[in-house]
Amino acid sequence: MKRIVITSLFATALFGAQAQTFTDNARVRSAEPQYENVNVPRNECSSHWVPERGVRTSTERQTGQDRQYGGAIVGGLAGGILGHQVGGGSGKDAATALGVVLGAMAGDRLENRNAQPQSQYDNGQYDNGGYETAQREVKRCRTVYDAQTRITGYRVSYDYRGQNYTTFMRTNPGNSLPVRVSVEPVTQ
Repeated sequence: MKRIVITSLFATALFGAQAQTFTDNARVRSAEPQYENVNVPRNECSSHWVPERGVRTSTERQTGQDRQYGGAIVGGLAGGILGHQVGGGSGKDAATALGVVLGAMAGDRLENRNAQPQSQYDNGQYDNGGYETAQREVKRCRTVYDAQTRITGYRVSYDYRGQNYTTFMRTNPGNSLPVRVSVEPVTQ
């Protein structure tokens, strides 16, 4: 068995020694570029302005008139004087205090009866309640794929000694193409 393996290796080496290899030039008939489509990702961003409620601005608008306190003072004095006239002893002090409170309330109502009340706790149902709508920038980005066409190589057709061949190459070979030629004897 070993003899057969050794003999076949020797015969292969003998035939390989007889084969000649050399390079020659072939004539290029055509070189057609080959393309592929490639999706190239890129980020596309846009800015949007959105309203932002609840920002108190420095210029608050007045919804009502300024409150007047002169009527409460005059009413309190008048009520105190009238209350002091009523009663006697310790009841006189209680009547004076009650006259001051009732007189101040009545004077305040008379003084401010035509004034629009200024709402301290406005929920913004009918207007913006002293709050102005501010804007803030929101940036949104998304990935977009652009299709690009790229050359991947060339399909080259060439002639060598009357025979036509085709191959694929990464670069354009020009007018001629170096080829490797191997000559082996034909065994019968």
